[in-house]
Amino acid sequence: MIGIVGTVPDLQLPLIHGKARLVDNHIEIKGRRITVNRCTPALIGAALKASECLDCPEIYAFLVGDIGKGDGSRKLYEFLTRHLHEFDFKVLTFHYLQPDVDWHNKVLFAVETMRKRPILIADAGFMYAAKMSGQSKSYDIFTPDGGELAFLADELAPHPFYTRGFILHHNNNVPDLIRQAYQHQNAAKYLLVKGESDYIADEKQVIGKVDSPSFEAMEAIGGTGDTLTGLLSVLCGADFKLTAAAVLAARVNRWTGYYANPTPATQVIELIEKIPQALVKLLNERNGEDNNGR
Repeated sequence: MIGIVGTVPDLQLPLIHGKARLVDNHIEIKGRRITVNRCTPALIGAALKASECLDCPEIYAFLVGDIGKGDGSRKLYEFLTRHLHEFDFKVLTFHYLQPDVDWHNKVLFAVETMRKRPILIADAGFMYAAKMSGQSKSYDIFTPDGGELAFLADELAPHPFYTRGFILHHNNNVPDLIRQAYQHQNAAKYLLVKGESDYIADEKQVIGKVDSPSFEAMEAIGGTGDTLTGLLSVLCGADFKLTAAAVLAARVNRWTGYYANPTPATQVIELIEKIPQALVKLLNERNGEDNNGR
């Protein structure tokens, strides 16, 4: 299975976990439905839609309501600490959780008690906690945007709020920020940096850059970074090499824009619905070239 961990900005949502389905534009877990708009539900929705086209494991989600105060996140941290050893995941993706170094470290220790260590992907709040704990190198892929990359590149910032201004102003120099993040050991084995251009990198070099097709309207659609992480999770679960999965995820995410023909009013679920069309197109192109990435 592919495990996805995150929060939903809804205080009424208790901690739930189970196999996820996409039903009528909602994530359904054990009979409870959650609207797909952005954040972790958008990530899960993209993963579920991509899985329709691939022979990949089922999607298992862990969700809880949290509006930023951290109560829900702490419940989820504690649950994972106690129960992760009971699961067998090929990929485990951590998304929006309130950053907490102590709980992060407990969860990471729990990962080591699993029968087989999964591919670890971290985004958003959990990625912050990984960096703040000094454990970035324990992860296979981080998926930051430009601002988050600046935080990773700042060796002194204990929290994203304290990222130094001169580093934030270098957001347009993504390769340099990547270099700094690795220099200070604040990056995972690979980075997929989301932005106007998407960069795939490791400690040695920028491996790939994806910048087309490009649609200005997509910048106004909340959740497109989340869908990219969802696509990446599924492609890693479908046995693509990590770098190949990152490049393909970035390309598919952009081609959903081509097929959705977005405007600033477009909702992320409209892009998610186009994932199979974009994925099939790119897989057909890829299979026509070579099969070395799988």
